[in-house]
Amino acid sequence: MKTARTSAVVRRVRLALLALAGVSLLGGCAYYNGMYNTNRLAKSARKAERDGRTFEATSLWGQVITRADTLLVRHPRSKYAGQANVLRGLALARLGQCPAAITPLANLDLLHGSRDLAEEAALALGRCQFESGDPAGAELAFTRVVDSPDSARRREARFQRGRALRAAGRYEEALALIQETSDPRGRGDLLVALAGSGRSDAAFALADSLLTARDSTLVWDSVVAMLGRHDPRTASDLVGKLQVDTRLTPELRARRLLEDALRLAEVDSSRARARLEESARVPGARESAERARLRLLRLDLAVARTLDDLAGPADSLAALSRRVSSVAGEAALLQSTVERVRQLADSAGPGSPQGDLRLFFGAESARDSIGAPTLAASLFRQVADEWPFSPYAPKALLAAGRLDPAAADMARVRLDSLYVDSPYLAVARGEDAPGYKALEDSLEAFALAHRGGAPKRPVEGPGPGGRVRPAPDGPVEPVRPRRQRQEPDEDVPGRPRNDLRP
Repeated sequence: MKTARTSAVVRRVRLALLALAGVSLLGGCAYYNGMYNTNRLAKSARKAERDGRTFEATSLWGQVITRADTLLVRHPRSKYAGQANVLRGLALARLGQCPAAITPLANLDLLHGSRDLAEEAALALGRCQFESGDPAGAELAFTRVVDSPDSARRREARFQRGRALRAAGRYEEALALIQETSDPRGRGDLLVALAGSGRSDAAFALADSLLTARDSTLVWDSVVAMLGRHDPRTASDLVGKLQVDTRLTPELRARRLLEDALRLAEVDSSRARARLEESARVPGARESAERARLRLLRLDLAVARTLDDLAGPADSLAALSRRVSSVAGEAALLQSTVERVRQLADSAGPGSPQGDLRLFFGAESARDSIGAPTLAASLFRQVADEWPFSPYAPKALLAAGRLDPAAADMARVRLDSLYVDSPYLAVARGEDAPGYKALEDSLEAFALAHRGGAPKRPVEGPGPGGRVRPAPDGPVEPVRPRRQRQEPDEDVPGRPRNDLRP
């Protein structure tokens, strides 16, 4: 009896184990079949690409992504998970979704026994990294395939690695690989590699030959942009050659000249200005020509030395602001700032109410908005010359010294002899300056009042604990240090009564 019961228990255990094994075997078979079908879909997608059936290939790669996602969700720890992930990344790359493809493609190290897929994934990873602005990562990915036994993949990897080296600035190495592969797609990269490695004459000769042959496959604007990042002068020579083409639209002609001027600005200012003038004169051009005119006016403003020098550019800006173009608003805003600074001659003279503040903010506008450093330095010095006892005279001298290093030593002498106790000098020395915040609060209040953002309750001065307290209704007055009682020998003849010694 006991033996019969024991045998029954043993049979039930065996049946349970067999059932579990069957389920496991069925699951493994299902996963294996899923992986097989995913690979089959990828193979069909590759064939559709080779045959030029783009729409069908796109559909098949989309199915690869769906199948791979399903396998990864159901069997994330399977030995085939790495392969499924890589196939998913490969499909995303084929569909142009490089940002999403990079992470799964990076799992290619998990592939075992599938060299073809690993090399295909490495090429896709390199292209996506290159497209994403990571030439160093792309170069490493392409290096995996440069010695492939497959001649097509090997040639593609060498060509793409040359492009990545060019983008990373390793021109000599790039030049060797691009010349070795002789791929027609690399003509633009070859131009840049020649220029970047110091072979500007060869680069220009190659460009000249391609122009003569009227190579329509080359995107010249991209080539010029790449070349200009490393050799603006050679790029400018190429732009000159391109302008000969009578098929160019007026806008494209003007835009190329404008972009050339911007590249040349750091290396050849006179040639840059000449390019701007050419762009502004292109008949029939509108947008780029207007931008060139505005840039020329900014150059004129930049060299202004006196307020009178602003008159001509101000009139031209007013005319430009009345044109129908995208720069009209910018021109109008700049013209308004220029006119406000020009008015300083009448509104900020000695004895003018708050003239020191008006002059100080006018100098800041000349420096920051107009971009006229020489004029700004002159106006900052004028604050100290005409308002020597203003608490902002030291700040003005410090600003002038930064703009005009040649006069910095003289400004330092004045600062050390007349304004040694100024809060601004204390801050510059890294010391505590209790009066500094009050002076800066006053400047902010004045700026708000004269730029359309004044508070309804103007500030009067620092209250208990350094807080700013509201003043009665009336004009906004800057916070100034409390007037110190002076000894008779400190009196300065001609000193305006409303000026305070810092």
